[in-house]
Amino acid sequence: SGVQYGRLLDIGRSTLATRQPRKVSERVAHWLLRKLVAHPRRLSTLLALGRAVRGFLPTPMRTLVPTVPKRWGWPARRNTRRMLLLAGCAQSALAPNINEACARVFDRLGITLVEAVQAGCCGALSQHLSASEEARQFMRRNIDAWWPYVEDGVEAIVITASGCMTTVKEYGYLLRGDPRYAEKAKHIGALCLDPSEVLAVEDLEELARPIAAPMPIAFHAPCSLQHGLRLSGTVEKLLRGCGFYLTAIDEQHMCCGSAGTYSLLHPRFAGQLRRRKLKSLCAGSPVLIATANIGCLSFLQQRSSVPVMHWIELLDGNFVTDFPHLNPRPVGEDYSF
Repeated sequence: SGVQYGRLLDIGRSTLATRQPRKVSERVAHWLLRKLVAHPRRLSTLLALGRAVRGFLPTPMRTLVPTVPKRWGWPARRNTRRMLLLAGCAQSALAPNINEACARVFDRLGITLVEAVQAGCCGALSQHLSASEEARQFMRRNIDAWWPYVEDGVEAIVITASGCMTTVKEYGYLLRGDPRYAEKAKHIGALCLDPSEVLAVEDLEELARPIAAPMPIAFHAPCSLQHGLRLSGTVEKLLRGCGFYLTAIDEQHMCCGSAGTYSLLHPRFAGQLRRRKLKSLCAGSPVLIATANIGCLSFLQQRSSVPVMHWIELLDGNFVTDFPHLNPRPVGEDYSF
């Protein structure tokens, strides 16, 4: 219907914070999330500690600690076309391999992706936890980090986490009252693109090399991708065009339960949503589940019986080393599609 529900939620949060103050325990939980998750170095340290004792943890807790992802490195910066890539906070600590995969895919299309060193959390986490001024500080920092590249002529700002993308797209609105940043924020929002939006207008012949065996894949479209960015069907069309078989999924509109910090603050309700979503995703017996947001990926992965990865990793192709039966080429050769 065109209702911008995200903005309505922001208004509702601020109203609730005034009329119904949270309990001390809730305020402490919110503060810890903001001070840990939004800061990649702190989160990476916490993850390292968790991985060190992972083998001694009970099974339910062990699934909450992700293993170290396989990494294949960044391509050399060799192209004249350049775009920025948001490193973010949670994703850069949990799954840096996603941005690396995106950089390799774009490199094969003649585009170099660059992460601005000073850019970090997009501000979504603080914004959703009613710390709006803290969120705006993150936004201003990112704009300052990106602006020299914008002035130098980068084509776009690519964001592989659809949850972050919905917030960066709103920079112009969220900073509309800031005389120093209002116009810059509006321009930054206009430059932001989901990887699927970039690839949709590129020649993908280099990527469209079907694998040797049928490979059923379930694609989970995050709420942020479907309802926030309104990009329903874009990723699915790309994957099918590149030779992947996508299984039919019921209740595609349903949330997986992650929803930013919701899964951490309301684990019981989030768990119910996840069970329902995994049942739907696995109904077609997929070999793996692909998605477009680090929150969904991490949350589904904790209970999924099949691997969960970002869809850009499928186009990168290195994942087939975990599925040798899908491609007859010997290990060591180029596994790109």
